[in-house]
Amino acid sequence: MKHCAILSMDNLDDFEAYDYLLDQPMAQLGWKNHLVSWHDESINWNDYDVVLIRTPWDYQDDAEKFLAVLEKIEQSSALLENSIDIVRWNINKKYLQELEQKGVTIVPTIWKESFDESELLSYFEHFNVDQIVIKPCVSANADNTFWLKKDTFTTYINELKLAFAKRDFMVQPFMQSVIDEGEFSCFYFDGQYSHSILKTPKDNDFRVQEEHGGRLKLIEPEAKLIAQAQHSLAQINEMPMYARVDFVRFGDEFAMMEAELIEPSLYFNMDPNSAQKFADAFVARMARLSAQS
Repeated sequence: MKHCAILSMDNLDDFEAYDYLLDQPMAQLGWKNHLVSWHDESINWNDYDVVLIRTPWDYQDDAEKFLAVLEKIEQSSALLENSIDIVRWNINKKYLQELEQKGVTIVPTIWKESFDESELLSYFEHFNVDQIVIKPCVSANADNTFWLKKDTFTTYINELKLAFAKRDFMVQPFMQSVIDEGEFSCFYFDGQYSHSILKTPKDNDFRVQEEHGGRLKLIEPEAKLIAQAQHSLAQINEMPMYARVDFVRFGDEFAMMEAELIEPSLYFNMDPNSAQKFADAFVARMARLSAQS
């Protein structure tokens, strides 16, 4: 048996994680999975053939430390998936600017390095909207994400100051389509399409994550959505082992919300064939990379 470390965190009790569904198909293909926390300094990464980044869903609390751990893994004999180059590129949402320059439609965005409360009103005016969303450029699980309305945003000034005192952030118009229809996620394993889901928020919320009450539905995606997802994936400098690309309907097309290449939930629970597809793609990728080395 070969050994794969499933990189996680100390405690997943407050999260919905489905990577255990990989254990059986991976084992049938000669791989044993081991759930390990990225915080565990006693780990010898040389004990594993591959380290698969999956559920370190607190990394945004100390992104520099997280990257330092990945550096250690990179220096070991284990193969890191996705690669540290992908992680460095994807960890700050400014990667969306690069994808936009390559022809990927994204949600209109203002990028800011520092917070100035006197500029808040201008964000609404810039997009000509009454509602905006402000979130950190380095974030996960909708942490420090604010849904602001033009007539009440001043009540959040202190929270905004605290959240963005030492971090860059992005401003977008609130996408009503998230409420009316939902957010689409398309999943790819080593460049091969697997499945798609539609995530909708609970009533009076805009966050689509399960931990915030979001509802999930397996869907058959429209051809236009798949075309945009594949075009987006093709703009990334290297093909990741796993990718989740998130979109919202935007006029007569779809706009990318995010390309999740670090620790996306892959929702193996939503598609009965997805865990096997992942395992097959993973083993084929390992054989290909081994042959190339």
